[in-house]
Amino acid sequence: MSRLDTYMMRQLGAALLAVTVGLAALVWLTQSLRFIELVLDRGLSLWVFLELTGLLLPSFFGVILPITTFVVTLFTYVRLASDRELVVMRAAGLSNWQLARPALAIGTVATMLCYVLNLWLTPVSARAFREWQFEIRNQMAGLLLQEGVFSAVGEELTVYARSRDADGTLRGILVHDTRERGAPVTILAESGRLTQTPEGPRVTLFNGQRQQLERGGQPDANAVPRLSVLSFQENSLDLARASRGTEASRFRNAQERTLEELFHPEPEISVRDRRRFLAEAHQRLAGPLTALSFAMLALAVALTAGFRRHGGTGPLAIGALVMVGLLALGLGIGSMAARQPKLIFLIWLHALLPGIISAWVVGGMPGLTERLRGWAR
Repeated sequence: MSRLDTYMMRQLGAALLAVTVGLAALVWLTQSLRFIELVLDRGLSLWVFLELTGLLLPSFFGVILPITTFVVTLFTYVRLASDRELVVMRAAGLSNWQLARPALAIGTVATMLCYVLNLWLTPVSARAFREWQFEIRNQMAGLLLQEGVFSAVGEELTVYARSRDADGTLRGILVHDTRERGAPVTILAESGRLTQTPEGPRVTLFNGQRQQLERGGQPDANAVPRLSVLSFQENSLDLARASRGTEASRFRNAQERTLEELFHPEPEISVRDRRRFLAEAHQRLAGPLTALSFAMLALAVALTAGFRRHGGTGPLAIGALVMVGLLALGLGIGSMAARQPKLIFLIWLHALLPGIISAWVVGGMPGLTERLRGWAR
């Protein structure tokens, strides 16, 4: 590797690192705002907040890295052109492909990093993130209760508390429990207190009534239910039971599954989910190639723009428009492929075709140039 290649790779690598980390931090900040309430209002520790939101970073990097590779390559080569450095390099006899070597090396590194992220880190972090959510909903259900709000704890339990004192005491409590089929229960209590048990959070209710609709054991579904009212001074309610389930019973979505699990899901998985899993698997395999393809696209725009004495924003505008169009097209292709497996080939076409066309442009558009010269004669 020549000194010139090292010089250009140093600029590309430093810019890629800075832009990728900065953009990922910005995305992380915007996404983590929805979890701040767990720390400020519900008592979740700062360490749990950082660990929970940190698990989102691998997926951010996997999406951002191909985009930043394009942006950094385009801006670096346009800046070299505006500073006349590319003019000097070409005057020294360097071809477009020799000038493109540093960017292709950086694009290859970005592609390998994307493969590591897509095939290993992202599924592991996504699964850990979902497990944290599962634990918060079960073992930390008490943290999810907000004063003055009907809070759903699981799918069959709704809790309302008029106010919450500084010591954690709840005032004006209403509980609607439908876990017992055919016999819904409504509990009213003056106050209550949350406690943590080995089985999960539990609320102890004081001075209230328990109202339950019962059918009195009558098999007739049209029988008129009977209202049973029980007054109590103290009663306990297990919040963890509202959404408790084993990890094995929790459905794992496409993002948290390995490549093997995406291609060979469980027999009970529905046809719709199988299609989504198959599209996700191909996107993981084809997606990293867009980093190299986008780097090639940036080279095609920057190296064929020509020299301008006063610079210009033309190449940047053209590159940005093409990039936005490709990103929008990629989202549409991913959605269509998840519904129609026959369209999965479009995922690979989207990942490879821009790079192939850009390589043809950087190479001087062989075939088209000779034909144009023949017509000129």
